[in-house]
Amino acid sequence: MFSDVPLLMSQGVLTCFGTQVNVRHCERIPGDYPVLLVSNHRSVLDAPLLMIALSRSVRFACHHYMTQVPGLRDLISTLGCLPLDSPGPRRQFFFEQAIAALSDGQPVGIFPEGAQPMVRTPQPRELTPFHRGFAHLALRVPVPKLAILPIAISALSETVNPLAPLKLFSWFDPTEPLFNQPGWHPAVHYHRVNVSIGQPLWITTRHRKQYQGRQAARLARTITRACYAEVNRLVQEGFV
Repeated sequence: MFSDVPLLMSQGVLTCFGTQVNVRHCERIPGDYPVLLVSNHRSVLDAPLLMIALSRSVRFACHHYMTQVPGLRDLISTLGCLPLDSPGPRRQFFFEQAIAALSDGQPVGIFPEGAQPMVRTPQPRELTPFHRGFAHLALRVPVPKLAILPIAISALSETVNPLAPLKLFSWFDPTEPLFNQPGWHPAVHYHRVNVSIGQPLWITTRHRKQYQGRQAARLARTITRACYAEVNRLVQEGFV
């Protein structure tokens, strides 16, 4: 079983930051099925918030540069994070780890917007385009039924402060174009947030049978669009 340490650490982090969290639609959380969480992403507090919403430890995808930073590398290991692959000819290690975790019943979390919203912080109501990697991952997990669970974080009150020069992060990952620019990496501190859980999108054996040839890309695109629409709807709903 995956450790409860990440959940306990998340509770401690949000307490330290004084973040007030209201979780909506908890009844939509699937039970007894592998769950792939997808959510909007603007703050380092997003992963702790989603664990609190789910009341379970979650194995989150994280940027591969985090494995290069002393101290941070140990932290993400303790949290059970799954580093994304570094650029190179073989970029399947993340998928292999995530598939193994989901097959074992461990929740996995992915932020399909990628790193861009963390560097160029959008407004709380804005959602940037989703990458389709999470959909391909869900379609490759060899289980009879898997839930993609859209979740939205709506920041009702927050503070945005400069964290560190972007060039500093490029020391650890010179291949990331977002770090190779002037300016500072922002840090978003949530004071009060609504976390809204959406309707699960179920991936079944039928979908996996369709996942081949040209139809594979089409199916992944359809799933991505559906999840984007649901998260966007939930983000707006969270401000009502």
